[in-house]
Amino acid sequence: MRWPGGTTRPTEIVCDALVVGSGAGGSVAALELARAGRSVTVLEEGPRVTTEDLAATDPAESMRRLYRNAGATAVLGTPTIAYGEAHAVGGTTVVNGGLLWEPSPAVLDRWALWSGYGSYRSPVVAARFADVQRRLGMITQEHGDGNEDSRLLARAAESLGWRWQHPQRVVRGCRHLNRCATGCPSGAKQSMAVTYLPQAEALGARVLDGVRVERITHRQGVVRGVEATDSAGRPLRYRPRTLFVAAGPVGTPVLLRRSGIHRRTAGRRLALHLNLRTVARFPRIVDAVRGTMFTAQVQEHSALGMLVMPSNLTPGGLGAALAGRDPRQVDELLASLPHLGMFTTQVRMQGTAGIVGTLGGTPVLRHGMTRADHHALTLAFRRTARLLFAAGAVELVPPTSAAGPLRTEADVEEYCARVRPADWELVSVHAMASCPMALPERGGVCDELGRPHGFTNLHLCDASVLPGAPGISPQGTIMSFAHELVGRHLETV
Repeated sequence: MRWPGGTTRPTEIVCDALVVGSGAGGSVAALELARAGRSVTVLEEGPRVTTEDLAATDPAESMRRLYRNAGATAVLGTPTIAYGEAHAVGGTTVVNGGLLWEPSPAVLDRWALWSGYGSYRSPVVAARFADVQRRLGMITQEHGDGNEDSRLLARAAESLGWRWQHPQRVVRGCRHLNRCATGCPSGAKQSMAVTYLPQAEALGARVLDGVRVERITHRQGVVRGVEATDSAGRPLRYRPRTLFVAAGPVGTPVLLRRSGIHRRTAGRRLALHLNLRTVARFPRIVDAVRGTMFTAQVQEHSALGMLVMPSNLTPGGLGAALAGRDPRQVDELLASLPHLGMFTTQVRMQGTAGIVGTLGGTPVLRHGMTRADHHALTLAFRRTARLLFAAGAVELVPPTSAAGPLRTEADVEEYCARVRPADWELVSVHAMASCPMALPERGGVCDELGRPHGFTNLHLCDASVLPGAPGISPQGTIMSFAHELVGRHLETV
């Protein structure tokens, strides 16, 4: 093959343990391998940013720099879904809310039954989660300064007799600066960039940013090399003893398929959490720009895969949520910003998405939302509306650009009767299960050590290995599985 610049002789690097990707899964692999005395190299395609960089950078610029495709990846279908994932040292942990939820025993049991592998149930995963919780200093996030939108939601839930709780977060001294989604400018959020990766580096691991992995070369189930290019376009060829791939729920299957590994199954099925965004106007000043990601989550309908919580409200975020609406309506809402709250309803998608090909090297994603998904979204919005009216909202802007404001329960019922699948404006920031841990005959790509079936020195350890969608923010689940996967690998070598 010819590499950029016309050269055919890439620099060759012999290494012990090579980790591709530095998010929740890759960082676990890097730290645990380094703690075991292994020589570790981590390759990350995205940039490395410090807390000082984040504090000095405009949130819009951080969005462009830290998100893949500036946060505008499309999952095609009816409707098109906007998908966002990070592309930076520390992965999506740099731009998420720092939430750390433990997967329920019911979810783990369901996954075990489907996958044919029964050893990732509680208490195995619970013990790993407890370790992650301790290492990252998980706290229960009280309301603190600001967060009036969360207080309103909590009081409304109590008035309806619905369950809610403060979120579990990995933060230390949160200053409620409302910039979780573009990188914490105070360093309070305990992302992989400020925890696991520096700890791994202190033990000798090397973390290289701006390195894109092109393909894995292999023969008879053994990885022989990893071909990559650095930020200057120079070709590199790594020859690792062991390879851990944690390039994300899209990046991992794309790399496998590009390398001729499980082309028929890798990335064919992708589980998503869908987000509905509802803007609510209140008669009183809410000042929702003062706060953090959220400090109350309504879990009354979690058994149905539905969660309701406030969302970061910023002028830019509001503008994105209102894209496609009449500019006069947008101007009116921006003028009443102190009275607004923006709320996210997360729904676990029953249909699946998948990687259907590439266009100019970029993966093309398509989903197959089902009729059941449409009914679930309608039910989720109806219950969100009831909750927000109970919170005192006088007007709701639903997640459909063609719909006008809703001011009564009757308006909501009429909207729910008319909304079509193509009308929903959906966002997803949680994808998983693209290379699930399961028996081959059940559609699995990897075994209980995260090894793609038929391979010995190749392991996957990110969201792609989860057997399904957990219905909660998945960082805790990803990290718990990654710790167990790497632990089992170390026991065998």
